[in-house]
Amino acid sequence: MTSIFTARLVLLPLSCEMIEKRLAHEEFNLIADTPEGPLSVHFDSQWAGGLRDLFPHLLEQMRRQGLAAQAGIFCVALRETGQAVGDIGTKGQPSAAGEQEIGYGFNPAHWGQGYATEAVSALVQQLVAQPEIKVVTAQTAQSNRASERVLEKLAFTRTGQSWDEEDGDLTVWSKSKH
Repeated sequence: MTSIFTARLVLLPLSCEMIEKRLAHEEFNLIADTPEGPLSVHFDSQWAGGLRDLFPHLLEQMRRQGLAAQAGIFCVALRETGQAVGDIGTKGQPSAAGEQEIGYGFNPAHWGQGYATEAVSALVQQLVAQPEIKVVTAQTAQSNRASERVLEKLAFTRTGQSWDEEDGDLTVWSKSKH
């Protein structure tokens, strides 16, 4: 899995090293190797808020499979400063019908700056370039208008509703390849 670059961001594959350091430290730095060369990335205490509870299980799974990085899950960092501002990725494998669900979360200090829209757009472009992916889906808490705006700007359409114990009522979104 390689990094994805946008105008302002780099999406770095989530590595064992990132997870290990997050589990051991509230704040840390690491050097990420990218096709553009090494990038010094700073992770503050807000990074990976939603994923943090999954890290022990994910790390164990990655080690068992001999993976250095988790396919489809990325740390989002600013290209200019190396500040980690969020995470984004796929949820599981594509369905037999070619549907791939995505999820994303960004540090509150970086909300409202267009980073989520930029990162989701880059991930969706990568996904729809894969022949087996026909539709990209996402779910947003109905109380999270900002997350809904990200998907609206990227031409996702509302396709239904769901419910989640943590977030309550959800809106289901999809974007077809064509």
